[in-house]
Amino acid sequence: MQKDAYTLILEAIEGGVYKPGDRLVESELAERLGVSRTPVREALQRLETQSMLSRDGRSLIVASLDHNQLTELYAVRTELEGLAARLAARNATEEEIRVLRGMVEDDRALLGGDPRALSRANKRFHKQIHLASHNRFLVQQLDLVHRSMALMATTSFAAEGRDEVAMAEHDQIVQAIEARDGEAAYSALRNHISKAFETRLRVDAGELKMR
Repeated sequence: MQKDAYTLILEAIEGGVYKPGDRLVESELAERLGVSRTPVREALQRLETQSMLSRDGRSLIVASLDHNQLTELYAVRTELEGLAARLAARNATEEEIRVLRGMVEDDRALLGGDPRALSRANKRFHKQIHLASHNRFLVQQLDLVHRSMALMATTSFAAEGRDEVAMAEHDQIVQAIEARDGEAAYSALRNHISKAFETRLRVDAGELKMR
């Protein structure tokens, strides 16, 4: 299935091709994507409506999150991710749990490597938990939250020491899901997101170095 202009631009933002503050020009995007300007214009309007883009004079730029928006986003993400883990512990099939366990084992090979590769692996892991919750409405809401996460210029995995700690937290989450312990899974995932937020705040405050 061919991807539309909206999906292609959104993926470029999520992949870091376009970063917060970058200006998006309709004609340049149309040429780059190999489509006419009309679908690009419609895609940009849709992304602006979703607060992924903001106005800077007459230009559209990739939006950025201020401290309050970041706090609000993590507050919602913490609760929704925790709920997904609780439901996954209850509803996940044995096959889905084995996939989660395999991800934890495979991702260990990425430790100390490219933070962007770790970030992609992290997104896959969280998406798998969302799907294992078997609640389509929760998955939709988490998709919106994760779309907004793309407006962060850096990944918390770029902070020194965060990757090893995060992988250990992933292991705890999967252990709780394997044990079908909904409350433990909820707490483990909430703690994981809380630590990621704390890491991001410490990086912004200059307390932690980026690698």
